[in-house]
Amino acid sequence: MWGYAGTLRRLGYDLGFVQLVIWGCGALYLATLAIDPMGIRMDGLSSLLAPSNKSIIIIGGSGALPVFHLGRWWTILSAAWLHGGLLHIIFNMMWVRQLAPATASQYGTSRMIIIYTISSITGFLLSSSAGAFGFFPWPLQGSTLTIGASAPIFGLLGALVHSGKKGNSAIGQQAWSFAVILFLFGLVMGRIDNCAHLGGFAGGYGIAKWLDPLRPERFDHLIAALLCI
Repeated sequence: MWGYAGTLRRLGYDLGFVQLVIWGCGALYLATLAIDPMGIRMDGLSSLLAPSNKSIIIIGGSGALPVFHLGRWWTILSAAWLHGGLLHIIFNMMWVRQLAPATASQYGTSRMIIIYTISSITGFLLSSSAGAFGFFPWPLQGSTLTIGASAPIFGLLGALVHSGKKGNSAIGQQAWSFAVILFLFGLVMGRIDNCAHLGGFAGGYGIAKWLDPLRPERFDHLIAALLCI
């Protein structure tokens, strides 16, 4: 490790990733509010302290409009760090705090970070594509503008479901239960990007099969995770 092992250990079990996500998402949420304070919405509980669409687009929201009409392809990475309201960010950060360490316990920290990043890409790419080309019916029609950490959260659930097939059936069954409950919740509530959830789950499950929790982590996994961060 060229002498850096001690430094990495001091970052914690998850290399400080959970705290990075929580503080990073919090700072970016405040930034979206500050960009267009006159556009902050307060119409209902789900839209409590919701930033305007203008500020979301400026700071990196994804969807059919930014990706395919504005050419901002990189938003499939940035969208997972942005949130559309106070309750939105609170609930998503609670799930990250619960699922990221659980995934790291099965795959190791580096592979957890890779899973989180890849599932963000697959989730928002699928939602943006479906929103632009309309190849899915309701409730998977995709979005014109979409944000939130729920796509990689579903990716972590997909990875935990796969780990259940590799031996830890209790964790896999619980992850399935969480995924089903959250998906049904998305059908009931408005303004939920179910297509991004599906893409995130599929991406997390698929990359987890390739990373294989039964094999030990490698040094290149650590390098890839640091690049993701």
